[in-house]
Amino acid sequence: MNTKVKIAGVEFKNPVMTASGTFGSGMEYSEFVDLNKLGAVVTKGVANVPWPGNPTPRVAEVYGGMLNAIGLQNPGIDVFIDRDLSFLSKYDTKVIVNVCGKSVEDYLEVVERLGDQKVDMLEINVSCPNVKEGAIAFGQNKDALYDITKRIKEKAKQPIIMKLSPNVTSIAEMAKAAEAAGADAISLINTITGMKIDIYKRQFALANKTGGMSGPAIKPVAVRMVYEAAHAVNIPIIGMGGIANAEDAIEFIMAGATAIAVGAMNFHDPYTTEKVVEGIEEYMKKCNVQDINEIRGIV
Repeated sequence: MNTKVKIAGVEFKNPVMTASGTFGSGMEYSEFVDLNKLGAVVTKGVANVPWPGNPTPRVAEVYGGMLNAIGLQNPGIDVFIDRDLSFLSKYDTKVIVNVCGKSVEDYLEVVERLGDQKVDMLEINVSCPNVKEGAIAFGQNKDALYDITKRIKEKAKQPIIMKLSPNVTSIAEMAKAAEAAGADAISLINTITGMKIDIYKRQFALANKTGGMSGPAIKPVAVRMVYEAAHAVNIPIIGMGGIANAEDAIEFIMAGATAIAVGAMNFHDPYTTEKVVEGIEEYMKKCNVQDINEIRGIV
């Protein structure tokens, strides 16, 4: 029984990854989860300098999920290399670093710093606000997405995954732009923009007013977008958005994803990723699937 998958020449022992921003760099979770059992650990976003993040409150619970406006708080690339990458190097799992920035130059600085590090792939978070373009996210304009993808691809030593925003009119168009610019893979979806109001305090539940919604409620939207992207491009897709168990993960694979990432459910149950790995193996035995790649895009 084969659970291995390949993305841009990188082989993963199984298709289960962590979604950026929900697992740190695995340090906190290593008490619960054997990181060696995961296909990959995808780190929290890292920038060229430390980011303090948004003011609090930054998290709110909603039906079927959560809203967050953390603001990509991170310690910056120097601390990340010394602390996080040295920690991850002890484990037999692939390492994918999520990169964020406020300008193309910010991203390029981080990408170049990671060039000689033990990192298997880079995931580029294009949902960051582009400060030079009036804070419109890089991933919400196909020309901006094409430009940043092309420029990163020219500098990156590792294969690049462009993490697409669902807050667009056509996910297929965005996927095509990333592919045309040289992306090795795409990951989707990032969070959906949402809002919550406290009717007793008569104010927003988040200091930022809006936040990114994640959790089981967004899964049908995510599955649909992965399916649409899979029919638009030939590069591999990492699917995510509301995955709570192995059945959810298999749904994404059948929609066309090569691999999947578990996000918000890590907060609800820190053992989720391992349970998904085991659940996929059980499904394959039960349904006589010899190779996980057999069922990719089967619908």
